[in-house]
Amino acid sequence: MTRPAAPPLLRPDGVVLLTDRRATRGELVDVVAGAARGGVRWVVLREKDLPRAERAALAVALRAALADTGGSLIVAGPDPLDGDAVHLPAAGPYPPPAVGLVGRSCHDAAELARLTTEDYVTLSPVWPTRSKPGYGPPLRPDGLRDLIRRSPVPVLALGGVETPDQVTACAEAGAVGVAVLGAIMRAADPTAVAAALTSAFPPRRPAGPPPTVPAPATPPAGTDVAGTEPWPTVPTQGSGLTAPSGRGRPQPSTPRTTDRIPVGGAWPEETT
Repeated sequence: MTRPAAPPLLRPDGVVLLTDRRATRGELVDVVAGAARGGVRWVVLREKDLPRAERAALAVALRAALADTGGSLIVAGPDPLDGDAVHLPAAGPYPPPAVGLVGRSCHDAAELARLTTEDYVTLSPVWPTRSKPGYGPPLRPDGLRDLIRRSPVPVLALGGVETPDQVTACAEAGAVGVAVLGAIMRAADPTAVAAALTSAFPPRRPAGPPPTVPAPATPPAGTDVAGTEPWPTVPTQGSGLTAPSGRGRPQPSTPRTTDRIPVGGAWPEETT
């Protein structure tokens, strides 16, 4: 039996932060809190070398750090550490555990084809990474776009994403978000870097279907449509735009509309 997919608003998007306590300049919890102030709303807890009790305590601290901004914690591996969200490697387990949110690391079309009840995936590496030079080959935006078209679930782009321009390129390829490690974990000012990256993403699309535009009202049968014009016909002399009084005939203005179109295994930088 398959479980229902997570609602769209509960899937990660935007800038998703991957943790690495060995890369930070300060305490990991402080770095995550700073990134949250910069706009990050999803964090993936790695640190899989820690004993479970220490890792669970770290998960509690990170959830508290994210609470003020409405952020959410995902745990790398099948154990959600008393939470309800996990991110799994491409190698397994299959099927995923029955928790509220499941992500999976993928790198090619074959791994995408193995998906079952996952809610989202990461695709990597998009660019070469500083932490693992030579890992790849990198997908680049064109390769990312091709795999996104094949994916049955939303995609986070991962690997070498360090600049706003790279975030924009991933969004234009169809990614709903980017997973970032080094750019924020190693930053002297995690809040500023997070803000710069998150601001490169287009505005989130509102929940629910697009608003319905009412159709123009149809005049009742037998109505003299010509007689309902907002501007009456005035006999003129000389210029077709000049009434007998010599004052210019008012012309109906043309409404202007503005259509606002909202823009919608191992990882290359780490092992999940």
